[in-house]
Amino acid sequence: MDGVSQAETMVFSGWLIAIVIGAIAGWLAGKLVAGGGFGFLANTVLGIGGAILANFALPMIGVRFGSGFFGSIVAASIGAAAVLLLIRIIKRI
Repeated sequence: MDGVSQAETMVFSGWLIAIVIGAIAGWLAGKLVAGGGFGFLANTVLGIGGAILANFALPMIGVRFGSGFFGSIVAASIGAAAVLLLIRIIKRI
């Protein structure tokens, strides 16, 4: 055994997938929201935050996109766009 458990590998894989989905969602949200995003790194962070927001809030209002990769991208993009719009509103105040 190499000292890395299957659970640790799964946690690492989960984080890696979340970062990839966040990057795609952040990029997509930057394209959907007028004026673009805040750059690749900030958009990735927004995408991850949006994914967390969407996975919490959307099911509460009865909106589901499925549990696959595509559904995750759609939900995370909606969440990232919402976060991006909220940040823009706050910056204008």
